[in-house]
Amino acid sequence: MSKTLTEIAQQLKDTNKKVQLIYGFNGMGKTRLSREFKDLLAPKNNDDDEVETTQPKVIYYNAFTEDLFYWEGLESDTTRKLKIQPNAYTRWVLQEQGQDRNAIAHFQRYTSDKLTPKFSEDFSEVTFSFERGNEEKSENIKISKGEESNFIWSIFYSLIEQVIDTLNIPEASDRDTNRYDQLEYVFIDDPVCSLDENHLIELAVNLAGLIKSSQSGQSDLKFIITTHSPLFYNVLYNELNNKSCYLLERFQDGTFGLTEKYGDSNKSFSYHLYLKQILERAIAENQIQKFHFTLLRNLYEKTSSFLGYNQWTDLLETAPGDKDSYLKRIITFSSHRTLSNEEVAEPTDPEKQTVKLLLDNLTKNYGYWPKQETQNA
Repeated sequence: MSKTLTEIAQQLKDTNKKVQLIYGFNGMGKTRLSREFKDLLAPKNNDDDEVETTQPKVIYYNAFTEDLFYWEGLESDTTRKLKIQPNAYTRWVLQEQGQDRNAIAHFQRYTSDKLTPKFSEDFSEVTFSFERGNEEKSENIKISKGEESNFIWSIFYSLIEQVIDTLNIPEASDRDTNRYDQLEYVFIDDPVCSLDENHLIELAVNLAGLIKSSQSGQSDLKFIITTHSPLFYNVLYNELNNKSCYLLERFQDGTFGLTEKYGDSNKSFSYHLYLKQILERAIAENQIQKFHFTLLRNLYEKTSSFLGYNQWTDLLETAPGDKDSYLKRIITFSSHRTLSNEEVAEPTDPEKQTVKLLLDNLTKNYGYWPKQETQNA
C-alpha cells in the first residue's frame, strides 16, 4: 500500500518498539523521512531555529546535520579550518559536557590515530593535523569528505552517548540538565559513509551497545535507524532485540511504501556481500567456473526474496538482451547433475561474460552496494 512520507512517519511514531530498523536503497527518501519524522514530533517554528529547541522530542543525524559544518580558508595553508555553525547540540556536548576528547577518540578509531582534530577554545571551529611518523606533522590539512562525515558522526555519537548516560539517571532532579527530559526519539540516517567493512561492523556493534545501555536504563528513549548498507543492517539486526524491520521503497508516482520484513529475509545481507565478493574476484581474474553460476543464481534468489518478488527470474527483466538466453545459461550451469554423461562443458567466454553482465544488473538496478552515496538518499 503506497503512502506519503508523512504517513510513513506517523506509522513509525505509532509503532511501540525500542528500535525500528529500515533498509532502503539510495534515492528512496530516507533523509527526507527523517525530516518528516522530526517535523511530526516538533513542527517548525517561525524562525526555523530547530536546533535550539529547549527540550527536544527528537534528535537526528542525517545529511542535513553535516550542513552545520563548513570549510573556511581552503586556499590557505595556515587558516584552513572546519567551522561549526552555532547550535545547542554541539554547545552542550562539547562545551558543557566536555566530550571533545571522546569525539576525537571515536573519530580516530574509524580513521587513523595519526589524524588529529583540534577544537578552538570556543568550539566554533576545528583544525586537523596528520603525523607522518618521522616527527613531521602536516598542519591545517583538508580531510576527505568521508573523513569529514565520520568526524561529524563522532560528535553526534558522543552526544547521544552523553544523553543516554543522563537519561539513565532515575531521578530527573539528580541530572545535571533537564534539556533532554522530554526526548522520545533518536533518528539516525546512514552513518556509514566511507567506512571499510571492519570499521563498519565496529560502528554497528558500538551503536547497538549504546542502544542496549538505554534499554537497561530508566528512559523510554526509542531509536529509528535507516541505512543503505546491507552489512550494517545485518549487524544491527543480529545485535538488537525489541525491534521492527522494514524495507523502504519509492514508487514511480512519487508515493512510498514501508514493508515490514520478518525472519530470514533480514538475515541474508552478509551472505549477499560474501557472494558478491567471490563473483567480483572471479570476474576480475577471468576465472569464472560452473559453480559461479550457482552463486549468481543464489544471489538472485536471495535478493528477490528480500525485495518481495515472486520469482528470482523477475530480476532478469532489467538486464539488457535476451532474458530467456540468460535464464538458460544460469539453469544449465547451476542445475544439480549427478550422472557423468549429463555433465556440461566449461563455460565459454560469452557465457562467462553473462556472469559479469548479470551481476552488474543487480548492483546497478536494485541498489545493492552502491559505490557512491547521493545527497538526498
